[in-house]
Amino acid sequence: MEKFNPIEHSIITKYKKTLFHKFIGAVKDYRLISPGDKIAVCISGGKDSMLLAKLMQELSRHGDYPFDMEFIVMDPGYHPRNRQKIIDNAETLEIPIHIFDTDIFGSVYNIEKNPCYLCARMRRGHLYKQAQELGCNKIALGHHFDDVIETILMGMLYGAQVQTMMPRIKSTNFEGMELIRPMYYIREKDIISWRNYNHLEFLQCACRFTEQNHGLDGTGTSKRQEIKHLIAELKKTNPQVEMNIFRSVERVNLSTVIGYYLEDEEHNFLERFDGDKKGESQL
Repeated sequence: MEKFNPIEHSIITKYKKTLFHKFIGAVKDYRLISPGDKIAVCISGGKDSMLLAKLMQELSRHGDYPFDMEFIVMDPGYHPRNRQKIIDNAETLEIPIHIFDTDIFGSVYNIEKNPCYLCARMRRGHLYKQAQELGCNKIALGHHFDDVIETILMGMLYGAQVQTMMPRIKSTNFEGMELIRPMYYIREKDIISWRNYNHLEFLQCACRFTEQNHGLDGTGTSKRQEIKHLIAELKKTNPQVEMNIFRSVERVNLSTVIGYYLEDEEHNFLERFDGDKKGESQL
């Protein structure tokens, strides 16, 4: 008889609507998981990836088709106390983790320009490689709805481009591998609520750089923090602003866009304009 785990139980009871149903919704809408998949669930030690692991376990137990999982933790150079925190939380949550070591923090620590971007790319590569060695065909990351919205705005305001964090991506460097984001519909506030309800403490960010440049309350001056504050201000007058941002990248009308890229090929509205009466001025 399985041991009762109240933390696990809360996912399919108190948080069934806000967490589990939204998780299932994204899996079905974007066809993230197929029968026979072997998925590497990537755990960083934060609230998002730990919840992802529990959601994946629940789906594996109660879903309509079989798939396998490996729960992998990459240690990029954590302080020993942070590594132990991940181990302790995994034991509490009954997640059988597999830890492998890298020295990514040491490689990017002294880089002044875009160290976080470089770190993220290096981490992704190591995760793909480890997953492939374990016989997996997909890696699952714990990005949530708020991450998606913030990424859209960051791209527009700081990157001068319209793009979003996709729910699934085929790897260009690791043949046959995909990245999936099953928590695509889940709101961060609901993850925080689940964490607090169960009296859990996860890593905020174990990066050496952010540990030295952020306050103990997790505040800072990163671009993502700026976007979070901007969205919070916009919501005061428009509570639907986040969903409107999300819908905007689902309903892109290419006939009203000046230019766009399809894969690596650039396109411009003038390609369709000449001889197209619909493009004529109405003035």
